[in-house]
Amino acid sequence: MSIRKKAFVLGEFYHIYNRGNSKQKIFHDHKDYDRFVSLLYACNSENNFRIYALNKEESPYDFKRGVLLVDIGAYCLMPNHFHILITQTEKGDISKFMQKLTTAYVMYYNKKYNRTGSLFEGKFRAEHLDSDPYFKYIFSYIHLNPVKLIDKDWKEKRIRNKKKALAYLSRYQHSSYLDYLGKDRIQNKILNVKAFPNYFPTEKEFSKEIFEWISFNEIN
Repeated sequence: MSIRKKAFVLGEFYHIYNRGNSKQKIFHDHKDYDRFVSLLYACNSENNFRIYALNKEESPYDFKRGVLLVDIGAYCLMPNHFHILITQTEKGDISKFMQKLTTAYVMYYNKKYNRTGSLFEGKFRAEHLDSDPYFKYIFSYIHLNPVKLIDKDWKEKRIRNKKKALAYLSRYQHSSYLDYLGKDRIQNKILNVKAFPNYFPTEKEFSKEIFEWISFNEIN
């Protein structure tokens, strides 16, 4: 994947996303999801991580990263696409991070599934989050994305069952939702929430935001 020509602005926030070519799946099993999530951590460094170490027993979360390229505020992986809420560090580079991340995952994916060629649908896309309401909307949108796996038309026709949606999100492992709920897991290392607006300083306030969003979109 080539580097984007458009420069990202230090101190600004972006919604990064991309999907598989022709909407094809890019994650088929838990190992695929886990590999991409671990790369969110390991590739966020000026240092080069030994990708082959991921195939052994070494944990990518023990990698000494040094200077970070980006700060990640939220993420969500879906079967055929991904979302990342991101901002650039003072000495970092969003484009460089995304190139390292996607290149490493494509190498893993192509080897595992014995294929060649591009996996993603061109260059990653980036939306500038230029207002507080838009930032809060994208933050909730990213974390609510998995609901479409049990209710595919929820955005257009509203959520059918609030309790079912919340229960599903509480079990979904492939996003930062559980981290904001305060779950103790190694993936917490991926996030640097201090680099983002403190809209949800407690787990209770985060849960309230998601609950209100779901309640507003629930079919009565």
